[in-house]
Amino acid sequence: MIRLENILTPGRSLANVPGGSKKRALEKIANLIADQVPDLEMQDVFESLIAREKLGSTGFGNGIAIPHCRLKGCESPISALIHLDAPIDFDAIDGAPVDLLFVLLVPEAATDAHLELLRQIASMLDREDVRKKLRSAQSSEALYQVVLDEQNGQ
Repeated sequence: MIRLENILTPGRSLANVPGGSKKRALEKIANLIADQVPDLEMQDVFESLIAREKLGSTGFGNGIAIPHCRLKGCESPISALIHLDAPIDFDAIDGAPVDLLFVLLVPEAATDAHLELLRQIASMLDREDVRKKLRSAQSSEALYQVVLDEQNGQ
Protein backbone atom coordinates (compact mmCIF):
# COMPACT_ATOMS: atom_id res chain seq x y z
CA MET A 1 0.00 0.00 0.00
CA ILE A 2 1.25 3.48 -0.87
CA ARG A 3 1.68 5.72 2.15
CA LEU A 4 1.35 9.50 2.17
CA GLU A 5 4.89 10.10 3.39
CA ASN A 6 6.13 8.34 0.22
CA ILE A 7 4.40 10.84 -2.07
CA LEU A 8 4.61 14.05 -0.01
CA THR A 9 7.97 15.73 0.61
CA PRO A 10 9.03 18.54 2.96
CA GLY A 11 9.67 20.62 -0.17
CA ARG A 12 6.05 20.19 -1.26
CA SER A 13 4.63 21.14 2.16
CA LEU A 14 4.24 24.91 2.47
CA ALA A 15 2.88 27.00 5.34
CA ASN A 16 1.61 30.60 5.20
CA VAL A 17 1.15 30.71 1.44
CA PRO A 18 -0.67 33.80 0.10
CA GLY A 19 -3.83 32.51 -1.59
CA GLY A 20 -5.98 35.27 -3.06
CA SER A 21 -8.32 33.12 -5.15
CA LYS A 22 -8.99 29.50 -6.03
CA LYS A 23 -7.29 29.96 -9.42
CA ARG A 24 -4.25 31.64 -7.87
CA ALA A 25 -3.93 28.90 -5.22
CA LEU A 26 -4.03 26.18 -7.91
CA GLU A 27 -1.46 28.15 -9.92
CA LYS A 28 0.87 28.28 -6.89
CA ILE A 29 0.45 24.54 -6.41
CA ALA A 30 1.24 23.88 -10.08
CA ASN A 31 4.36 26.06 -9.84
CA LEU A 32 5.47 24.32 -6.66
CA ILE A 33 5.06 20.85 -8.17
CA ALA A 34 6.77 21.83 -11.43
CA ASP A 35 9.72 23.23 -9.42
CA GLN A 36 10.01 20.05 -7.38
CA VAL A 37 9.27 17.48 -10.10
CA PRO A 38 11.31 18.38 -13.20
CA ASP A 39 9.40 15.92 -15.45
CA LEU A 40 6.15 17.84 -15.00
CA GLU A 41 5.20 21.11 -16.70
CA MET A 42 3.54 23.81 -14.62
CA GLN A 43 0.91 24.49 -17.31
CA ASP A 44 -0.06 20.79 -17.58
CA VAL A 45 -0.50 20.50 -13.81
CA PHE A 46 -2.46 23.76 -13.62
CA GLU A 47 -4.79 22.93 -16.54
CA SER A 48 -5.47 19.42 -15.21
CA LEU A 49 -6.35 20.74 -11.75
CA ILE A 50 -8.60 23.46 -13.23
CA ALA A 51 -10.32 20.92 -15.51
CA ARG A 52 -11.02 18.69 -12.49
CA GLU A 53 -12.47 21.63 -10.51
CA LYS A 54 -14.85 22.37 -13.42
CA LEU A 55 -16.36 18.90 -12.89
CA GLY A 56 -17.14 19.84 -9.30
CA SER A 57 -15.32 21.54 -6.47
CA THR A 58 -12.81 19.49 -4.50
CA GLY A 59 -13.70 21.61 -1.45
CA PHE A 60 -14.30 18.94 1.16
CA GLY A 61 -15.73 21.00 4.02
CA ASN A 62 -14.16 22.23 7.29
CA GLY A 63 -11.85 24.60 5.40
CA ILE A 64 -10.24 21.77 3.42
CA ALA A 65 -9.87 21.09 -0.29
CA ILE A 66 -8.31 18.01 -1.87
CA PRO A 67 -7.55 19.11 -5.44
CA HIS A 68 -6.71 15.97 -7.42
CA CYS A 69 -6.44 14.85 -11.01
CA ARG A 70 -5.00 12.31 -13.39
CA LEU A 71 -1.99 13.71 -15.17
CA LYS A 72 -0.31 12.75 -18.41
CA GLY A 73 3.42 12.22 -17.86
CA CYS A 74 2.95 11.59 -14.15
CA GLU A 75 4.72 8.29 -13.39
CA SER A 76 3.67 7.80 -9.77
CA PRO A 77 1.41 9.61 -7.30
CA ILE A 78 2.62 13.05 -6.18
CA SER A 79 1.22 15.04 -3.32
CA ALA A 80 1.56 18.58 -2.00
CA LEU A 81 0.19 20.23 1.13
CA ILE A 82 -0.46 23.96 1.33
CA HIS A 83 -1.69 26.01 4.27
CA LEU A 84 -2.85 29.42 3.05
CA ASP A 85 -2.24 32.54 5.10
CA ALA A 86 -5.94 33.39 4.76
CA PRO A 87 -8.96 31.27 3.74
CA ILE A 88 -10.30 31.61 0.18
CA ASP A 89 -13.63 30.79 -1.45
CA PHE A 90 -13.35 27.31 -2.98
CA ASP A 91 -17.02 26.48 -3.65
CA ALA A 92 -16.78 23.87 -0.88
CA ILE A 93 -19.77 21.65 -0.14
CA ASP A 94 -20.34 23.36 3.22
CA GLY A 95 -19.76 26.85 1.78
CA ALA A 96 -16.85 27.46 4.18
CA PRO A 97 -13.71 29.13 2.84
CA VAL A 98 -10.65 26.90 2.44
CA ASP A 99 -7.18 27.33 3.94
CA LEU A 100 -5.80 23.77 3.78
CA LEU A 101 -5.18 22.19 0.38
CA PHE A 102 -3.92 18.64 0.13
CA VAL A 103 -3.16 17.94 -3.53
CA LEU A 104 -2.96 14.54 -5.19
CA LEU A 105 -1.74 13.96 -8.75
CA VAL A 106 -1.92 10.44 -10.13
CA PRO A 107 -0.91 8.79 -13.41
CA GLU A 108 -3.48 8.71 -16.21
CA ALA A 109 -3.99 4.99 -15.68
CA ALA A 110 -5.00 5.49 -12.06
CA THR A 111 -5.92 2.41 -10.04
CA ASP A 112 -7.72 1.52 -6.82
CA ALA A 113 -4.45 2.26 -5.01
CA HIS A 114 -4.89 5.90 -5.99
CA LEU A 115 -8.46 5.95 -4.68
CA GLU A 116 -7.07 4.50 -1.46
CA LEU A 117 -4.66 7.46 -1.24
CA LEU A 118 -7.56 9.89 -1.60
CA ARG A 119 -9.39 8.02 1.18
CA GLN A 120 -6.30 8.19 3.42
CA ILE A 121 -6.03 11.95 2.87
CA ALA A 122 -9.77 12.52 3.41
CA SER A 123 -9.96 10.45 6.59
CA MET A 124 -6.88 12.13 8.05
CA LEU A 125 -8.27 15.61 7.30
CA ASP A 126 -11.67 14.62 8.61
CA ARG A 127 -10.23 14.68 12.14
CA GLU A 128 -10.47 18.00 13.94
CA ASP A 129 -7.27 17.40 15.94
CA VAL A 130 -5.27 16.90 12.73
CA ARG A 131 -6.73 20.04 11.15
CA LYS A 132 -5.79 22.03 14.27
CA LYS A 133 -2.21 20.71 14.18
CA LEU A 134 -1.88 21.53 10.47
CA ARG A 135 -3.27 25.03 10.96
CA SER A 136 -0.97 25.75 13.89
CA ALA A 137 2.18 24.55 12.08
CA GLN A 138 4.41 27.62 11.83
CA SER A 139 6.79 26.28 9.18
CA SER A 140 6.72 24.06 6.15
CA GLU A 141 8.77 21.44 8.06
CA ALA A 142 6.25 21.46 10.92
CA LEU A 143 3.40 21.02 8.42
CA TYR A 144 5.12 17.98 6.89
CA GLN A 145 5.85 16.56 10.34
CA VAL A 146 2.13 16.57 11.24
CA VAL A 147 1.45 14.26 8.28
CA LEU A 148 4.42 12.03 9.18
CA ASP A 149 3.27 11.76 12.79
CA GLU A 150 -0.27 10.88 11.68
CA GLN A 151 1.02 8.24 9.28
CA ASN A 152 3.12 6.71 12.02
CA GLY A 153 0.26 6.79 14.51
CA GLN A 154 1.83 9.23 16.97
